[in-house]
Amino acid sequence: MVGVTILTALTLAPVAPAAADSSQAGWKKSLIIDATTTQTSYSDSWVGGEAGSVNWVSNLNSSAEKQLKEWFDLRSTLKLSFGQTITQDAETKNWSKPNKSTDLIDWENVVRFTLHKIVDPYAAFRLETQFVDGSVEAKKRFFSPLRLTESVGIARKFYERENDHITSRLGLALRQTMKSVIIDSLVMTLEDSTLTDGGLEAVTEVVLALSEKLHYTGKLTVYKAFFFSEKDKVKGTPFEDDWKAIDVNWENIISASISKIITVNFYTQLLYDKEVSKKGRFKQTLGIGFVFKMI
Repeated sequence: MVGVTILTALTLAPVAPAAADSSQAGWKKSLIIDATTTQTSYSDSWVGGEAGSVNWVSNLNSSAEKQLKEWFDLRSTLKLSFGQTITQDAETKNWSKPNKSTDLIDWENVVRFTLHKIVDPYAAFRLETQFVDGSVEAKKRFFSPLRLTESVGIARKFYERENDHITSRLGLALRQTMKSVIIDSLVMTLEDSTLTDGGLEAVTEVVLALSEKLHYTGKLTVYKAFFFSEKDKVKGTPFEDDWKAIDVNWENIISASISKIITVNFYTQLLYDKEVSKKGRFKQTLGIGFVFKMI
């Protein structure tokens, strides 16, 4: 429930500025909140080995963009997700504690200096974290790990129509990854750790209305590190060159509107970070839920 409380608080944070600017012409705004849940349960007299479960996921996707000056364009996007799963024991029919199934905070701001040339200079700031790190049940850590990315470079908008766009950017990036590390498992002593790396980042964003009821949103981020603050500590180990590998984060969302408030969402994410796993990590979710288009 802590995650739900934090999700609600952060949900309200981006809404206020949008409401305050609603009278200003030129803002392209979007705020969509959806909630999906499924539930099954069985009495202790039920036979057959079935077990109940409760699953719920809530997502917030918002964006705001405006050409503040002829030469200055600002785009801000925020993605929040949190979900839990509760399972029932097939024999005793007792229910487990809630286990986290989805957890994401992703906030990015991009400034483009629109000079009406082939490419535009840009500067960007991105914050990525999660509400709760529950990898160690006895010591939950909040907003850990937290990654900050600052980048500058060139960008180009290849396509734009109403709220649809295809934009790519290429630039130099600096990343700081901060996390709380448990150094004593008996007394659960924490120690703050910060890792820094820098390199080249390429990002492509696609937002398209395929039809009146079918929408696609995609984002591909590719990152190649040139330096790493902890390279001396891993030197001579089997994974001393892992930080040099290219990181990939590819997200896709296809949304189909069944009615004004009911939608089907199909989400996929492909992650590759050799420092985390030598294999690619794939996530897929399919849900039918209620959608509230606030803006």
